[in-house]
Amino acid sequence: MVRSLWTAATGMIAQQTNMDTIANNLANVNTVGYKTQINEFKSLLYQNIQTRTTSANGEQKPGSAQVGLGVRNASISSVFRTGNFQPSDSDTAFALDGKGFFAVRGEDGNTYYTRNGDFKFTLAPNGGNMLANSQGLPVLDSEGQPIILDSQYTVSLVEVSKDGQICYPDEQNNPQPMGITIGVYQFNNPNGLEKLGESLYEETAASGQPINEATNTNVKKSDVIQGYLEASNVQVVDEMVNMIVAQRAYELNSKAITASDEMLQQANNLRR
Repeated sequence: MVRSLWTAATGMIAQQTNMDTIANNLANVNTVGYKTQINEFKSLLYQNIQTRTTSANGEQKPGSAQVGLGVRNASISSVFRTGNFQPSDSDTAFALDGKGFFAVRGEDGNTYYTRNGDFKFTLAPNGGNMLANSQGLPVLDSEGQPIILDSQYTVSLVEVSKDGQICYPDEQNNPQPMGITIGVYQFNNPNGLEKLGESLYEETAASGQPINEATNTNVKKSDVIQGYLEASNVQVVDEMVNMIVAQRAYELNSKAITASDEMLQQANNLRR
Protein backbone atom coordinates (compact mmCIF):
# COMPACT_ATOMS: atom_id res chain seq x y z
CA MET A 1 0.00 0.00 0.00
CA VAL A 2 2.96 2.30 0.46
CA ARG A 3 3.59 1.79 -3.25
CA SER A 4 0.11 3.11 -4.02
CA LEU A 5 0.80 6.27 -1.99
CA TRP A 6 3.86 7.14 -4.06
CA THR A 7 2.16 6.12 -7.32
CA ALA A 8 -0.80 8.40 -6.69
CA ALA A 9 1.58 11.19 -5.67
CA THR A 10 3.33 10.99 -9.05
CA GLY A 11 -0.08 11.33 -10.69
CA MET A 12 -0.84 14.48 -8.71
CA ILE A 13 2.55 15.99 -9.58
CA ALA A 14 2.07 15.20 -13.28
CA GLN A 15 -1.41 16.70 -13.35
CA GLN A 16 -0.15 19.81 -11.58
CA THR A 17 2.38 20.31 -14.39
CA ASN A 18 -0.42 19.68 -16.87
CA MET A 19 -2.50 22.39 -15.20
CA ASP A 20 0.48 24.77 -15.32
CA THR A 21 0.73 24.23 -19.08
CA ILE A 22 -2.99 24.82 -19.58
CA ALA A 23 -2.82 28.01 -17.51
CA ASN A 24 0.09 29.24 -19.63
CA ASN A 25 -1.91 28.58 -22.81
CA LEU A 26 -4.87 30.55 -21.52
CA ALA A 27 -2.62 33.37 -20.33
CA ASN A 28 -1.19 33.71 -23.87
CA VAL A 29 -4.50 33.47 -25.71
CA ASN A 30 -3.96 37.01 -27.06
CA THR A 31 -0.18 36.78 -27.59
CA VAL A 32 0.75 37.30 -31.24
CA GLY A 33 2.32 34.21 -32.77
CA TYR A 34 1.98 32.08 -29.62
CA LYS A 35 1.76 28.31 -30.18
CA THR A 36 -0.31 26.21 -27.81
CA GLN A 37 1.53 23.62 -25.73
CA ILE A 38 0.42 20.14 -24.71
CA ASN A 39 1.71 17.77 -22.02
CA GLU A 40 2.82 14.27 -22.89
CA PHE A 41 3.06 11.61 -20.19
CA LYS A 42 4.95 8.37 -19.80
CA SER A 43 4.70 5.55 -17.29
CA LEU A 44 7.46 4.90 -14.77
CA LEU A 45 9.18 1.57 -14.11
CA TYR A 46 7.17 -1.59 -13.58
CA GLN A 47 7.92 -3.88 -10.65
CA ASN A 48 7.70 -7.65 -11.18
CA ILE A 49 5.44 -9.27 -8.62
CA GLN A 50 5.41 -12.63 -10.36
CA THR A 51 7.27 -13.79 -13.44
CA ARG A 52 6.05 -16.13 -16.17
CA THR A 53 7.95 -19.15 -14.78
CA THR A 54 7.10 -19.10 -11.07
CA SER A 55 4.18 -21.51 -11.04
CA ALA A 56 4.18 -24.32 -8.46
CA ASN A 57 5.12 -26.90 -11.07
CA GLY A 58 7.60 -24.71 -12.90
CA GLU A 59 5.33 -24.50 -15.93
CA GLN A 60 5.36 -21.63 -18.41
CA LYS A 61 2.66 -19.11 -17.52
CA PRO A 62 0.85 -17.05 -20.18
CA GLY A 63 1.52 -13.74 -18.50
CA SER A 64 3.44 -12.02 -15.74
CA ALA A 65 2.25 -9.88 -12.84
CA GLN A 66 3.73 -6.37 -12.95
CA VAL A 67 2.75 -3.31 -10.97
CA GLY A 68 3.36 0.16 -12.35
CA LEU A 69 5.08 2.78 -10.22
CA GLY A 70 3.33 5.86 -11.52
CA VAL A 71 3.63 8.49 -14.21
CA ARG A 72 5.75 11.48 -15.11
CA ASN A 73 5.78 14.24 -17.73
CA ALA A 74 7.66 13.08 -20.79
CA SER A 75 7.65 16.42 -22.62
CA ILE A 76 5.73 19.60 -23.27
CA SER A 77 5.31 19.98 -27.02
CA SER A 78 4.18 22.98 -29.04
CA VAL A 79 1.55 22.70 -31.76
CA PHE A 80 2.85 24.76 -34.69
CA ARG A 81 -0.53 25.09 -36.34
CA THR A 82 -1.00 28.44 -38.07
CA GLY A 83 -3.21 30.80 -36.09
CA ASN A 84 -5.91 33.05 -37.49
CA PHE A 85 -4.80 36.17 -39.34
CA GLN A 86 -6.03 39.42 -37.81
CA PRO A 87 -5.90 42.72 -39.72
CA SER A 88 -3.69 45.45 -38.31
CA ASP A 89 -3.53 49.18 -38.96
CA SER A 90 0.26 49.05 -38.85
CA ASP A 91 2.16 49.00 -42.15
CA THR A 92 4.93 47.02 -40.46
CA ALA A 93 2.71 44.21 -39.22
CA PHE A 94 3.49 40.89 -40.92
CA ALA A 95 2.05 37.40 -40.73
CA LEU A 96 3.62 34.24 -42.08
CA ASP A 97 1.44 31.82 -44.02
CA GLY A 98 3.58 28.72 -43.82
CA LYS A 99 6.14 27.00 -41.60
CA GLY A 100 8.68 29.80 -41.54
CA PHE A 101 10.03 32.00 -38.75
CA PHE A 102 11.27 35.57 -38.75
CA ALA A 103 14.81 36.11 -37.51
CA VAL A 104 16.02 38.80 -35.11
CA ARG A 105 19.43 39.57 -33.66
CA GLY A 106 19.63 39.56 -29.88
CA GLU A 107 21.62 41.94 -27.73
CA ASP A 108 24.19 39.17 -27.29
CA GLY A 109 24.72 39.00 -31.06
CA ASN A 110 23.00 35.63 -31.47
CA THR A 111 20.13 35.00 -33.88
CA TYR A 112 16.69 34.16 -32.51
CA TYR A 113 13.47 33.25 -34.28
CA THR A 114 9.85 34.25 -33.84
CA ARG A 115 6.40 34.04 -35.38
CA ASN A 116 5.49 37.42 -33.94
CA GLY A 117 5.61 39.82 -36.89
CA ASP A 118 4.55 42.97 -35.01
CA PHE A 119 7.51 45.06 -36.18
CA LYS A 120 8.28 48.78 -36.16
CA PHE A 121 10.73 51.09 -37.88
CA THR A 122 13.13 52.69 -35.42
CA LEU A 123 16.25 54.83 -35.69
CA ALA A 124 19.32 52.75 -36.49
CA PRO A 125 22.47 53.27 -34.39
CA ASN A 126 24.41 54.57 -37.40
CA GLY A 127 21.55 56.48 -38.99
CA GLY A 128 18.61 55.49 -41.12
CA ASN A 129 15.51 53.52 -40.23
CA MET A 130 15.83 49.98 -38.92
CA LEU A 131 13.08 47.37 -38.87
CA ALA A 132 12.85 45.96 -35.33
CA ASN A 133 10.52 43.99 -33.10
CA SER A 134 8.75 45.40 -30.05
CA GLN A 135 11.90 44.91 -27.91
CA GLY A 136 14.01 46.91 -30.37
CA LEU A 137 15.88 43.87 -31.72
CA PRO A 138 16.75 44.25 -35.42
CA VAL A 139 14.89 42.07 -37.89
CA LEU A 140 17.25 40.24 -40.24
CA ASP A 141 17.07 39.93 -44.00
CA SER A 142 17.65 36.82 -46.08
CA GLU A 143 21.41 37.38 -45.81
CA GLY A 144 21.35 37.58 -42.01
CA GLN A 145 21.85 41.35 -41.84
CA PRO A 146 19.67 43.99 -40.14
CA ILE A 147 17.13 45.67 -42.42
CA ILE A 148 18.11 49.35 -42.52
CA LEU A 149 16.71 51.92 -44.96
CA ASP A 150 18.28 55.29 -45.68
CA SER A 151 16.63 58.28 -44.03
CA GLN A 152 15.65 59.57 -47.49
CA TYR A 153 12.92 56.93 -47.70
CA THR A 154 9.49 57.51 -46.20
CA VAL A 155 8.86 54.34 -44.24
CA SER A 156 5.08 54.68 -44.48
CA LEU A 157 5.37 54.13 -48.26
CA VAL A 158 7.31 50.88 -47.93
CA GLU A 159 5.49 47.78 -49.14
CA VAL A 160 6.42 44.12 -48.78
CA SER A 161 5.50 41.49 -51.36
CA LYS A 162 4.40 37.97 -50.54
CA ASP A 163 7.89 36.65 -51.15
CA GLY A 164 9.26 39.10 -48.57
CA GLN A 165 10.81 41.66 -50.94
CA ILE A 166 10.81 45.22 -49.62
CA CYS A 167 9.51 47.61 -52.27
CA TYR A 168 9.33 51.37 -52.62
CA PRO A 169 7.19 53.33 -55.12
CA ASP A 170 8.91 54.92 -58.11
CA GLU A 171 7.97 58.18 -59.82
CA GLN A 172 4.87 56.52 -61.31
CA ASN A 173 3.92 55.24 -57.83
CA ASN A 174 4.64 51.64 -58.83
CA PRO A 175 6.31 49.55 -56.09
CA GLN A 176 9.83 48.56 -57.07
CA PRO A 177 12.04 46.02 -55.22
CA MET A 178 14.85 47.60 -53.18
CA GLY A 179 17.03 44.49 -53.20
CA ILE A 180 16.19 43.62 -49.59
CA THR A 181 14.20 40.54 -48.61
CA ILE A 182 12.87 39.82 -45.13
CA GLY A 183 14.54 36.65 -43.89
CA VAL A 184 12.28 33.64 -43.35
CA TYR A 185 13.68 30.40 -41.95
CA GLN A 186 12.36 26.90 -41.35
CA PHE A 187 13.46 24.01 -39.13
CA ASN A 188 13.24 20.27 -39.67
CA ASN A 189 12.02 19.86 -36.09
CA PRO A 190 10.50 23.09 -34.76
CA ASN A 191 9.53 21.28 -31.55
CA GLY A 192 13.24 21.04 -30.81
CA LEU A 193 13.55 24.82 -30.57
CA GLU A 194 14.20 26.17 -27.10
CA LYS A 195 11.48 28.54 -25.98
CA LEU A 196 12.61 31.88 -24.61
CA GLY A 197 10.71 34.88 -23.34
CA GLU A 198 9.30 37.60 -25.60
CA SER A 199 7.95 35.02 -28.12
CA LEU A 200 11.47 34.08 -29.18
CA TYR A 201 12.93 30.68 -30.03
CA GLU A 202 16.54 29.54 -30.10
CA GLU A 203 17.91 26.81 -32.31
CA THR A 204 19.26 23.66 -30.69
CA ALA A 205 20.80 20.40 -31.82
CA ALA A 206 17.33 18.86 -31.68
CA SER A 207 15.78 21.49 -33.97
CA GLY A 208 18.52 21.29 -36.58
CA GLN A 209 20.11 24.13 -38.50
CA PRO A 210 17.86 26.91 -39.81
CA ILE A 211 16.81 26.52 -43.43
CA ASN A 212 16.89 29.79 -45.36
CA GLU A 213 13.82 29.87 -47.60
CA ALA A 214 15.48 32.39 -49.90
CA THR A 215 18.32 30.03 -50.83
CA ASN A 216 16.81 26.56 -50.34
CA THR A 217 14.60 25.25 -53.14
CA ASN A 218 13.61 22.04 -51.35
CA VAL A 219 11.14 23.65 -48.93
CA LYS A 220 7.73 25.16 -49.49
CA LYS A 221 8.16 28.88 -49.05
CA SER A 222 6.05 30.88 -46.62
CA ASP A 223 4.05 33.90 -47.73
CA VAL A 224 4.71 37.20 -45.96
CA ILE A 225 1.38 39.00 -45.55
CA GLN A 226 1.64 42.70 -44.81
CA GLY A 227 -0.98 44.38 -42.67
CA TYR A 228 -1.89 41.23 -40.73
CA LEU A 229 -0.75 39.56 -37.53
CA GLU A 230 -0.92 35.87 -36.68
CA ALA A 231 -3.07 35.38 -33.60
CA SER A 232 -2.42 32.71 -30.99
CA ASN A 233 -3.62 29.25 -32.02
CA VAL A 234 -4.94 28.49 -28.53
CA GLN A 235 -8.45 27.01 -28.60
CA VAL A 236 -10.09 28.23 -25.41
CA VAL A 237 -12.82 25.57 -25.44
CA ASP A 238 -10.26 22.78 -25.77
CA GLU A 239 -8.20 24.25 -22.95
CA MET A 240 -11.23 24.44 -20.67
CA VAL A 241 -12.06 20.80 -21.38
CA ASN A 242 -8.43 19.84 -20.74
CA MET A 243 -8.57 21.76 -17.47
CA ILE A 244 -11.62 19.80 -16.32
CA VAL A 245 -9.95 16.49 -17.23
CA ALA A 246 -6.74 17.48 -15.40
CA GLN A 247 -8.68 18.59 -12.34
CA ARG A 248 -10.65 15.35 -12.18
CA ALA A 249 -7.49 13.28 -12.62
CA TYR A 250 -5.88 15.24 -9.79
CA GLU A 251 -8.90 14.57 -7.57
CA LEU A 252 -8.87 10.85 -8.38
CA ASN A 253 -5.20 10.57 -7.43
CA SER A 254 -5.84 12.43 -4.17
CA LYS A 255 -8.67 10.00 -3.39
CA ALA A 256 -6.31 7.10 -4.09
CA ILE A 257 -3.94 8.52 -1.47
CA THR A 258 -6.82 8.87 0.99
CA ALA A 259 -7.95 5.29 0.34
CA SER A 260 -4.40 3.96 0.80
CA ASP A 261 -4.08 5.89 4.04
CA GLU A 262 -7.34 4.42 5.35
CA MET A 263 -6.22 0.91 4.42
CA LEU A 264 -2.93 1.42 6.26
CA GLN A 265 -4.86 2.67 9.25
CA GLN A 266 -7.01 -0.45 9.22
CA ALA A 267 -3.90 -2.63 9.05
CA ASN A 268 -2.38 -0.79 12.01
CA ASN A 269 -5.52 -1.40 14.03
CA LEU A 270 -5.58 -5.19 13.53
CA ARG A 271 -3.93 -5.84 16.92
CA ARG A 272 -6.58 -3.87 18.82
